[in-house]
Amino acid sequence: SRALEDKHSDSVRVGRLQAGMWAELEDLGIVVAQAAQWQEAVAQVRALEEPLPDTPVPTSVRAELRPYQQSGFAWLARLADAGLGGILADDMGLGKTLQVLSLAAHLRAAGRPPLLVVAPTSVVGAWAGEAATFLPDLRVATVDRTAARRGHALAEAVAGADVVVTSYALFRIEHDEYDAQEWSALVLDEAQMVKNHDSRAYACARTLRAPVKFAVTGTPLENTVMELWALLGIVAPGLFPSQKRFVEHFRLPIERAGDSERLAQLRRLIRPVVLRRTKESVASELPPRVETVVDVELAPKHRSVYDRQLQRERQKVLGLLADFDGNRFEIFRSLTLLRRLALDPSLVDDAHAGVPASKLDVLESMLAEIVADGHRVLVFSQFTGVLDRVRSRLTERGTAFAYLDGRTRGRPAVIESFRSGSAPVFLISLKAGGFGLTLTEADYVVVLDPWWNPAVEAQAVDRAHRIGQTRTVMVYRLVAKGTIEEKVMALKAEKAALFDSVMGGGELSDSRMGADDVRALLGV
Repeated sequence: SRALEDKHSDSVRVGRLQAGMWAELEDLGIVVAQAAQWQEAVAQVRALEEPLPDTPVPTSVRAELRPYQQSGFAWLARLADAGLGGILADDMGLGKTLQVLSLAAHLRAAGRPPLLVVAPTSVVGAWAGEAATFLPDLRVATVDRTAARRGHALAEAVAGADVVVTSYALFRIEHDEYDAQEWSALVLDEAQMVKNHDSRAYACARTLRAPVKFAVTGTPLENTVMELWALLGIVAPGLFPSQKRFVEHFRLPIERAGDSERLAQLRRLIRPVVLRRTKESVASELPPRVETVVDVELAPKHRSVYDRQLQRERQKVLGLLADFDGNRFEIFRSLTLLRRLALDPSLVDDAHAGVPASKLDVLESMLAEIVADGHRVLVFSQFTGVLDRVRSRLTERGTAFAYLDGRTRGRPAVIESFRSGSAPVFLISLKAGGFGLTLTEADYVVVLDPWWNPAVEAQAVDRAHRIGQTRTVMVYRLVAKGTIEEKVMALKAEKAALFDSVMGGGELSDSRMGADDVRALLGV
């Protein structure tokens, strides 16, 4: 792979194929230099005789910001004016986009260069749409094609813009061009996309020449506190500049030993640069969300097929656990096979086409009742194959539905068909629709297959349970009894406990996914 190369005195070029990005950044002095700059900015703020005042919401914002949104904007503006960044980690559905766009209006009023927003491809258009609704005077440029397809350079595409929105993919591809532009700030939407500090996306965000950087995500950590450390490395590079010291002082004591003193110390250190508000604390007007686990008993034939395969996969995986890291792919392939088998045996082998799919039978009955009562429902699954099975069943029943996965074309029209009411059921793959959608028309959500990352499921459920919802949201999680799904639910609870312990006030639980977790999933 090609090494990072000097581009100019205060930036670097990121090679397209690069392993060990963090080590490269350290070797080039990027980490030390950025830490020193950040610490200098902090020192200047501390030297002020008076604290920085709150900033009023710009008059160009044509929306009545809720009190917590006003304080969130003021927090962003205060940090940006001081040359500091941070993590806006509000709960999903609380209007983080509007707070950031208000910051863009504030920066424009101060005569600053444009704000750069990097977001998942599926939500680039949503940023432009929200700006057009609430800040119509803000000039927004969306970059959704490469230079070859645009037919002109990036500088021409963004000329005159107050806000530039692009995708993570294009940001990586054209990083040099973005780095050549002048920005007031970098905003990383759904910032969990750069949580891997050895990824190219992380290196691009870390090295971009922008005086201030913000991470926007409802899930600043999903699996380990190292993900939080990675985001802080981008937005507050002087807070924990040493990876080794962070691992020794925080990660190992917190995740392995449950050290409450180190956990409290970590909370204190990140408090000035991380802002998180939950729905329960700030959105009292939001209707309740009622969550129910529906235990599904497998039909005898389904049970027989599952148990036979479980014995084979258990024997296979136990022989691989001695070298967990080396055999990770094979191990997870076996776990995924069992998860698919718990849904519908025919997903694993066409020879099982005649075996009843117990969970799909339960879902079909639920959907019929929900639709008959005049409700609208979102159905999420990680597996497009099972969504295809559901789609076939709905077609046979004559039930109108909308369908969205990563291959769907005409995404806006599909979404509108559900919002308009012409399709009361919306089948959505977790990866395609887990974030970036507001679907408050739905008051029922069904999670067809549990996933061990609680943040992924939370993102999906919050498509309906967010600001703008006026009805109680009923959430049903279908879990096949006596299968790997029950074990997944337990593992997911442990991961949620880690998030709550760092970002909230809960007790600590070890949430690492390792060989012991796999044994538990297999019932060993």
